[in-house]
Amino acid sequence: MTTRVVVADDEPMIRTVLRKILDAEPDICVVGEAENGRQAVELAGRLRPDVLLMDVRMPELDGLDATELILDIERQPPRILLLTIFDSDQYVYRALCAGATGFLLKRAEPEQIVHAVRVAALGDTLLFPASIRELAARYRPRRPLAISRQLTEREADVLRLMAQGLTNSEIAERLYITVGTVKTHIGNLLTKLNARDRTQAVIAAYESGFITPGP
Repeated sequence: MTTRVVVADDEPMIRTVLRKILDAEPDICVVGEAENGRQAVELAGRLRPDVLLMDVRMPELDGLDATELILDIERQPPRILLLTIFDSDQYVYRALCAGATGFLLKRAEPEQIVHAVRVAALGDTLLFPASIRELAARYRPRRPLAISRQLTEREADVLRLMAQGLTNSEIAERLYITVGTVKTHIGNLLTKLNARDRTQAVIAAYESGFITPGP
């Protein structure tokens, strides 16, 4: 099955490079390009890509506003991966809070870009624990949530390990449970936290103080 991708960046050279990298893969196809956020929103609705690879800072409509619009308008929105120069960008943190799947640095290696698109297409979340911890330490609002009261002890354990960037298999091994049980716990905690995906759940954990963004 081919993963359909739209690339959105205001720099033509960046779009060309990303298209070359992705189209070289047999299971990935770039179906459209956008040079600003408004075009990205339009293409997301018209082309129905699986993944939208989008620059955070663009003219007319930035990646944050475009993310919010797409997730608000589309019933089955694409998985959104943000492109940024700095991993400490406040726009990235706000877009992750809004529901973006993950982010990539523009200096990422081609294999990292391809891997990120494949991970997103599978419905997984691209988490960079150190970066999200730093973003949370800088920008998280003071919005206490009683997460510990909502989750069972096992769900809380799973959330802590998710914040470390562990996969379902690694969490299962760490807690001596099956992968299926891990998926059940994750589904339950996403519902309880009203989170779209793992990234939003981890961010909620930081914002609530359930997890402290320390070293």
